[in-house]
Amino acid sequence: MLPFCGDVEQWVIVTNTADAALNPTVSLSPDMVPAVVTVSGPDHPGVTAAFFRVLAAHKVQLLDVEQTVFRNRLAIGALIGLLPERLETLESGLKETLKAHGMSVDISEGHVEGSSASTHVAVVLGNPVRASDISKVGQTLANYGANIDTIRGIADYPVTGLELALTVPDWEPGKAQSLRKALAELSMEIDLDIAIDRAGLNRRAKRLICFDCDSTLIQGEVIEMLAAHAGKEAEVAAVTERAMRGELDFAASLHERVKTLAGLPATVIDEVAEQIELTPGARTTIRTLKRLGFRTALVSGGFEQVIDGLADDLGIDYMRANTLEIVDGKLTGRVLGEVVDRQAKARYLAQFAEESGLTLQNTVAVGDGANDIDMLSVAGLGIAFNAKPALREIADMSVNHPFLDEVLFMLGISRDEIDDADLADGTARRVPLEQ
Repeated sequence: MLPFCGDVEQWVIVTNTADAALNPTVSLSPDMVPAVVTVSGPDHPGVTAAFFRVLAAHKVQLLDVEQTVFRNRLAIGALIGLLPERLETLESGLKETLKAHGMSVDISEGHVEGSSASTHVAVVLGNPVRASDISKVGQTLANYGANIDTIRGIADYPVTGLELALTVPDWEPGKAQSLRKALAELSMEIDLDIAIDRAGLNRRAKRLICFDCDSTLIQGEVIEMLAAHAGKEAEVAAVTERAMRGELDFAASLHERVKTLAGLPATVIDEVAEQIELTPGARTTIRTLKRLGFRTALVSGGFEQVIDGLADDLGIDYMRANTLEIVDGKLTGRVLGEVVDRQAKARYLAQFAEESGLTLQNTVAVGDGANDIDMLSVAGLGIAFNAKPALREIADMSVNHPFLDEVLFMLGISRDEIDDADLADGTARRVPLEQ
């Protein structure tokens, strides 16, 4: 019968019941001692096979192995168990065998206690990312007792991205807020995007992502583009800016701005729709999310007649926006039905989640203005995209570069994975970045 460790709420298979009384994760065979073997050098076929061939000849038990290749440099680390009298011959055997491969070998005393999983993940994004920046990130983490367990490159385009696996002390929900605040302040100081999130299954459980439209999924504000046709662009832009900062009630400001459109021919809607420019990385982001099985949503304080075609083109699953009233082929300057304001955006996100069979914890919301505050607050993960201060203050993460694919990196999706999928279906391309 397998022993049940009730206080850790998991089944554990052990092969040595004496050791299990002290450490339920131990599975070292009797009379063996633990050791850590590390091997490094140029990567080429046959090194790993030779490494394990020598271990097998010394009847080694494997407890843990990690192998990585970084820029054609191979590193293998193994926690092993073996009889004490074999330690010396194992070391000499490995050095002799791997010398022909140009590999260095080191063996040291090991410990069989299971390593704890990282509690958090931090993603650092920027162009460029300097060693001095990472030094400051590392020092800030150390100031709060957080340990960097591993670092991996996650992006080389359109920004450099590094993902840091962290162990944060007192990691129960809410206990990392002071660290999160310190990293946010550092982010502004060194002009990098730094996001921190809980590690583990919850990070991978997101399945619905909801985007604001204007100045998030697309560049610019649709109502300002419409207002330009009425010669009221500057007037409307000023009201929009105040509303996005949270200084004006969004619904009231929307009605005020739409009044300026009265009398415009309805044909301007199609003209503006053709002028819409997606935010850099938007197509890549939506395409990648859909490959991963995400449901995608678009909620906008703009107008459905303008963005309907865009939503269809991108394959967006859910879309909600305001409706402009049109009578006799002209805009009346009024909006029909309920205004899509900050409260409505949050309600629609909850509705989309329910229709998808998900909880709000499984959702991500991305927006830029004060009218996105409620939506980001109820989502499992709220990301502020080049946002106003009112939204950045409540967001879990902030993107301050003009590339929407940074959202993918914050979700733990690497550039290599994106590019490999794009290459497979012929959609891969990299647009030269402006210097």
